[in-house]
Amino acid sequence: MNRIDRITAILIQLQSKRVVRAQEIAQRFSISLRTVYRDVKTLEEAGIPISGEAGVGYSIMEGYRLPPVMFTKEEAIAFLTAEKMVEKLTDPSSRKYYQEAMYKIKSVLRYADKDLLEDMSSYIEVVENPYLPAKENSPIHLQTILKSIADKEILDIGYFANHSQQYSNRDVEPIGIFYQGNYWYLIAYCRLRKDYRNFRTDRISYVNRTGRHFEKQHPSLQSFLAKMSKEKEMFNIVIRVDRSVLKYLGDQKYYNGFVSQKEAGDKMEMTFVTASLIGFAKFYLLFGEHAEIISPPGLKELVKKNLEEILKKLGS
Repeated sequence: MNRIDRITAILIQLQSKRVVRAQEIAQRFSISLRTVYRDVKTLEEAGIPISGEAGVGYSIMEGYRLPPVMFTKEEAIAFLTAEKMVEKLTDPSSRKYYQEAMYKIKSVLRYADKDLLEDMSSYIEVVENPYLPAKENSPIHLQTILKSIADKEILDIGYFANHSQQYSNRDVEPIGIFYQGNYWYLIAYCRLRKDYRNFRTDRISYVNRTGRHFEKQHPSLQSFLAKMSKEKEMFNIVIRVDRSVLKYLGDQKYYNGFVSQKEAGDKMEMTFVTASLIGFAKFYLLFGEHAEIISPPGLKELVKKNLEEILKKLGS
């Protein structure tokens, strides 16, 4: 990237949020802090109202805006790719807002690039994974949740907990959302349990904004997810299964951490990641006569132990 393009990109970055640290700019363009300072000074000399504070970062005077910019073909195609993902992975309200944003983006494109996007649309598609259970048409409340996160507003939700098979009404302080394993999850402080919980959004029957706000400074979503992954010991499991029984595993394989599968001769080698080796050992008994455990060795011992207990029951 030449210097003129980089300085223009830095100006756009400075307009993207209230404060931008010099280190962020340096990392984005792989340049030194000295170069960042020189580029920012060039913008100031060009009349851009930039203020900087040592240890904080740079900001542009409120109200200043760069005139509409032209997107490159690569940037426009990236927006189109994101649009395809939003269509498949979010809810109707999120799709509506993104579509409205896309109209604004397309409005500043050259005619040739508008035609390019129309043509490229037929070459990009997000196809649902056939190995994952089909999604139900349950509302996932993304926009309501996101607005409440932004406003630090308490939510009143109705939730069905799958592990206990119980329904409850709760007041929660939303922290963030994340997408994992074909589902969206809400991380929130639950006032009923007086602890942090994650809620699968398709199991939330309703969401009401209460108008009440919370002041507590909760941990960031990223720190919560990092803590959650450290607290859970995860086991990688590899088994080989007769192809003839794959269709009988159904959705159970997903509940037991199915990740991927590949051909291994006349069998299918399947990989799972789970936090419960004991639970997987019980699942394995459903089809064990048609399968072979590759790893870990501890899984074989648990299966043997389960079989011994079953034999004792049968012999009594």
